[in-house]
Amino acid sequence: MHRGSCLCGAVRFEIEGQLKAPDACHCSQCRKTSGHYWASTDLKEADLGLEGSENVTWFQSSEGVKRGFCATCGASLFWKPIAKDVIAVAMGAFDTPTRTHIEMHIFAADKGDYYDIADGLPQRPQ
Repeated sequence: MHRGSCLCGAVRFEIEGQLKAPDACHCSQCRKTSGHYWASTDLKEADLGLEGSENVTWFQSSEGVKRGFCATCGASLFWKPIAKDVIAVAMGAFDTPTRTHIEMHIFAADKGDYYDIADGLPQRPQ
């Protein structure tokens, strides 16, 4: 069982089973919402046990995607394609060890100029 929460604890979640290897997204939207780059794991929305859903505020950041934040503390928690039954959960929100490692970098062409991606993992430009 993997558990996590926002900074203030108003939103809590649990996920059973092994987590999919996360990716790191360097697109400008992910950098602006997270303050750096966004690392998340994808799962079926039905596999996410969520407490405090009334405290999640959703922002539609593009035509097909919305992002979930804690309405109290502002923590970035979720990335959700509107037309699909999947959700991405922020790796930084987990309370327990995830036993995962980043699998790849996406939107690497859009990364910030203040850091390098030098871990040897695959990089997709977009």
